[in-house]
Amino acid sequence: MRIIRGKYGRRRFDVPVNITARPTTDFARENIFNVLENIVDFEECRALDLFAGTGAVSFEFLSRGCPSVTAVEKARTQQQFIAKVARELGDDNLNLVRGDALRFIESCGGRFDLVFADPPYDMDGFGEIPGKVLESGMLNPGAVFVMEHSKKYDFSALPHFSEHRAYGSVNFSIFRIPEAEADEN
Repeated sequence: MRIIRGKYGRRRFDVPVNITARPTTDFARENIFNVLENIVDFEECRALDLFAGTGAVSFEFLSRGCPSVTAVEKARTQQQFIAKVARELGDDNLNLVRGDALRFIESCGGRFDLVFADPPYDMDGFGEIPGKVLESGMLNPGAVFVMEHSKKYDFSALPHFSEHRAYGSVNFSIFRIPEAEADEN
């Protein structure tokens, strides 16, 4: 796993062979972060990485200056890897939650400025996840929500959909919560 840019940029970490996650490709991650850099102030951002997998997205958030990053991962192997990398980086701004991301969405008491979700593409109920995040109350006014998905999904009819980006076989739907309407959700 490679951290692309920021204070930890170009750092590499060997991912254990027994990890079952499908990490976002470096190419797709670099491109979506280029988009996010134009709409998010990472240094003022409370970020959430749902279905964190290897933690690559969480570490990009931290590397780019997010003062608070929450990573939610259910699998023990992935969670241990994320914790190990965080220790090696010496970064205390990561809150690692070992648990089911869907349950986290339902019970989350916090609010975030940036939410990134990368569930397994073959997960039951995959298509319902964006709606659950948008309705959860976890998004601050002005928040951005990014959903990674395959090309078979189209989330453009959902509220607050802003744009769709595709990088190879990786697709992202970006939602932007208006400043004025965020409290109504």
